[in-house]
Amino acid sequence: MTPNMMYAIMIPLMVFMVWRRVRRSFGRQPIRRKQMMVRMVTFTLLGALVVWGSLHNLRLLEGLLGGALTGAALGTVGLRLTRFERDASGADRYIPNAWIGGVLTTVLVARLAWRFLVVMPQLQDPTMAHSAPAMGNSPLTMAILGLMIGYYICYYAGLLVHHRRFERTQAAA
Repeated sequence: MTPNMMYAIMIPLMVFMVWRRVRRSFGRQPIRRKQMMVRMVTFTLLGALVVWGSLHNLRLLEGLLGGALTGAALGTVGLRLTRFERDASGADRYIPNAWIGGVLTTVLVARLAWRFLVVMPQLQDPTMAHSAPAMGNSPLTMAILGLMIGYYICYYAGLLVHHRRFERTQAAA
């Protein structure tokens, strides 16, 4: 696969993923328990695979684990700032904190853009065409990936717990 083909596939995919991320970070969101559990399992598996792939370089592993711990702490803060409500049709919804979602999205997009700008000249060089540099070969990139993994695992797990509490208080009221 040539670098141009890789960009033709990766850039629209990244734009779509960021668009979905932004859409889920702002405004009222329906509580979908099964999807949240699937996302938690997916992020856990992704984290385990990245840890396994980072065992060869302790700096990458430190960045990933530091980011995951920071993400879990940020997920806890995000949970405290999340509001729950029931709409007119009786469906439960949550309203995530827009600031945390905006900052996480901005950090992720900025880091990915920076890594693409750093890696792109190396991909353009015909002498390096056979050995494309790895996007995740930076402790900072791994820390940001860990931040996202830790945040989402903690946030979705907390949403499920808080939603059960919300259901109990609504049933009692």
